[in-house]
Amino acid sequence: MTQKKVITVFGATGAQGGGLAHAILQDKNSEFAVRAVTRHPDSEKAKALAALGAEIVQADIDNAESMKKALKGAYGAYFVTFFWDHFSPEKELAEARSMAQAAKDANLQHVIWSTLDDTRQYVPLDDDRMPTLQGKYKVPHFDAKGEANHFFTDLGVPVTFLLTTFYWENMLYFGMGPKKGDDGKLAITFPMGNKKLAGIAAADIGKCAYGIFKKGPEMIGKTVGIAGESLSCQAMADALSKTLGQEVQYHEITPEAYRGLGFPGTEDLGNMFQFYRDFEDVFSKTRNVQLARELNPELQNFEKWLEENGQKMPLE
Repeated sequence: MTQKKVITVFGATGAQGGGLAHAILQDKNSEFAVRAVTRHPDSEKAKALAALGAEIVQADIDNAESMKKALKGAYGAYFVTFFWDHFSPEKELAEARSMAQAAKDANLQHVIWSTLDDTRQYVPLDDDRMPTLQGKYKVPHFDAKGEANHFFTDLGVPVTFLLTTFYWENMLYFGMGPKKGDDGKLAITFPMGNKKLAGIAAADIGKCAYGIFKKGPEMIGKTVGIAGESLSCQAMADALSKTLGQEVQYHEITPEAYRGLGFPGTEDLGNMFQFYRDFEDVFSKTRNVQLARELNPELQNFEKWLEENGQKMPLE
């Protein structure tokens, strides 16, 4: 039996990396093997991946030596950072720089960098349509990832840039699902007007990444944007109503009001949704549902995702 090509998956116990690890491990005929990177190899998620056949490696992206160990002998790697751990774009930039250097040093043949748009290319810092945050960003958790792209290209790393988008799981775990208002009715609240929001199931990001690795060299140097479906918030509310069996309204507010909601990251997210709203045409061009389905034939639309996840909604 030929030796399988090792893909080192960072964030393997998270949403994106976990989706990729499971996609490879569930394909018994895969040409790839999974090396799952985690800071906590004794966690339940890490043990579950090990049980499916993944090699578990303890590593920290802030530790160059552990990164070297995680990448040794690998064919490729999936790199992703998690802004919401620390809320620091500078830390994300440093992590991406380290990842790119480690990929170069390990002589990897194919890397996927999970990135986002640098919104400052569309809304310059002196543009007061949305406030500048942390002194030099418009949407910090987007901008740092987009800015970091050049670390990979500058070093000549064979990279595919994967542009992700809004996870529908945000409705389950990050308080963006339906909530009861003072009138007792359920509503979702977004500052999107009637514009469409490009969304995707988190697991499908990983499955699309697997599709990119399977295509191999032809994807190197490309930027690939994916979505499961683009829907107005009213259409999302209608789909939620149908699944939950009770009315869910769309409560439209302004980006200014969203930025003032007061939970951690609310200014960043308010600017993010304003970017989705004001540059809907950018997302319609850069997030390609048809391409995502070619990479991942099991791609879910919002209604399909709700069939499996709707009843998990924490209705408050």
